[in-house]
Amino acid sequence: MAGSGPGTIAARLAELGITLPEVAAPVAAYVPAVRTGDLVHTSGQLPFVDGALAESGKVGEGEGLVAPADAARHARTCALNALAAVHALVGNLDAVVRVVKVVGFVASDPGFTGQPAVINGASDVLGEIFGAAGVHARSAVGVAVLPLDAPVEVELVVEVVA
Repeated sequence: MAGSGPGTIAARLAELGITLPEVAAPVAAYVPAVRTGDLVHTSGQLPFVDGALAESGKVGEGEGLVAPADAARHARTCALNALAAVHALVGNLDAVVRVVKVVGFVASDPGFTGQPAVINGASDVLGEIFGAAGVHARSAVGVAVLPLDAPVEVELVVEVVA
């Protein structure tokens, strides 16, 4: 979709009813995104909504755990937070040529093995926004714990117009 006219991605976001959030403030010593050549790498983004974690805890089935479907919605939020970081750095999401890579981390209960389905929350929204340019390589990794006890974290690598 990139390069097909100014405001194309903004129009697509509006069509989908998506408003990009403000860039989340870093919780440690890093910046939200860095550009090198024609690639933008985002820092891992947590599911912050209005400056607060949407939910905390481990993902899995059972009482006291974050349900996988909820975690997938949080992964979607993470992806939108990452896109906000890209937008803040390059100024316009129409500069995105393609989503190259998504890395997703899921704070998993020891018996939980559904990390790919959780990170589909991020992958699906990127496809909805960018179409074929949103198809990407990906890793979905289960981990013991994430910063601030977040259930999920997502980082992106996107190619932008040189």
